[in-house]
Amino acid sequence: MDAHITDAYIDDFARFIEASPSSYHAVAESARRLDEAGFSRLDETSDWGAEGDGPVASARHYVVRDGAIIAWLTPAGATKTTPFRILGSHTDSPGFKLKPKPTIANRGWLQAGVEVYGGPLLNSWLDRELELAGRLVTHDGREHLVRTGPYLRIPQLAIHLDREVNSGLVLDKQRHMTPVFGVGHAGDLLAHLAHLAGVPAWDVAGYDLLTANTQAPARFGKDGELFAAGRMDNLSSVYAGLVALIAAADEAQAEQQHISVLAAFDHEELGSESRSGASGPLLDDVLSRIGAGLGATPSDRLRAYAASWCLSADAGHAIHPNYPERHDPVNTPIAGGGPLLKINANQRYATDAFGAALWARACERAGVSYQEFVSNNAVPCGSTIGPLTATRLGIRTVDVGVPLLSMHSARELCHVDDPVALSAAIRAFFAGA
Repeated sequence: MDAHITDAYIDDFARFIEASPSSYHAVAESARRLDEAGFSRLDETSDWGAEGDGPVASARHYVVRDGAIIAWLTPAGATKTTPFRILGSHTDSPGFKLKPKPTIANRGWLQAGVEVYGGPLLNSWLDRELELAGRLVTHDGREHLVRTGPYLRIPQLAIHLDREVNSGLVLDKQRHMTPVFGVGHAGDLLAHLAHLAGVPAWDVAGYDLLTANTQAPARFGKDGELFAAGRMDNLSSVYAGLVALIAAADEAQAEQQHISVLAAFDHEELGSESRSGASGPLLDDVLSRIGAGLGATPSDRLRAYAASWCLSADAGHAIHPNYPERHDPVNTPIAGGGPLLKINANQRYATDAFGAALWARACERAGVSYQEFVSNNAVPCGSTIGPLTATRLGIRTVDVGVPLLSMHSARELCHVDDPVALSAAIRAFFAGA
């Protein structure tokens, strides 16, 4: 990869991560960048028009639903059967979510009551300065984004009090993963959050707040080729798709034979079953309304779906040098070897032979290499939004992503070239490869 391009990409990717400690912040930062690129926000409660006279018949739009965002480019020549090119990703990451009655006074310490969100690598969250980030909702139904900055820490037990800890650390999710944020018996965590959001504490009717690691993203290693940050699963794909879509918006769209779409869903780490998750109706709702704005009938929409493609972009695994036995012995993706094509015989990933050919064309057009990933037969395979999208909409889907080490850690690791290559391949996908 060109060093100047890589440097600029990674520097801005780091800024995106720092602006996105929660799914709601990631959506807000994506929306801000889309606004700057000339996209217009549509409200789901508004009339988007029909029979070709609505706003969706023009070029650049996006819609937000809670912690999810969908943005799209409609070419000038789009018709009621124009297919879609969709980049699917997700905005959430594993961690800890704030419970009701969150302030706990315990033996002279103030602690925050939290619930495990998704499947975090528990030990990686110990002894780090964490923040709470997300949204407060006041009684009038207004949403207020908030983040604390460094505020919490989950302290590990000293080795002097557990001499066998290095022989096997066992963490109880209820007893051992409760963070501290102060001392004494008086304190109100929710009141502090309300103050930061600029609203009275009594007016907070609900909240969705999660932990995030506050350590800044950093390059390190030989020649600065390695990159560590929180939430790269899956902000690496959200950012790659966002950059590619904005780049596509700056190019001529009249010749395009498809509608380019960025779909960043929430709640993938929980199984995607929510109104803003990939198993919910969001994508179909938006695509249907885009089609309606172009005059599509239900039959026309099915014709468009049949000719459409989805790239399900989510992080994957680079081979771990300390645990090579956990990987397939032949297919061993390395950091810096290019983005992954993810394959699973049991359709935990949606890639098939046609999808593999599409990905090969996109990478060739982008001038980047790619690697195939398949699980060790003795190690259960994870899954993505890919099979969900294929099942719900019948759109042919291929699973791809950046190879990481330490997936689901509070701080994950990749090679700087791989996110850049992923975004280049997505841009080629949007261009029609």
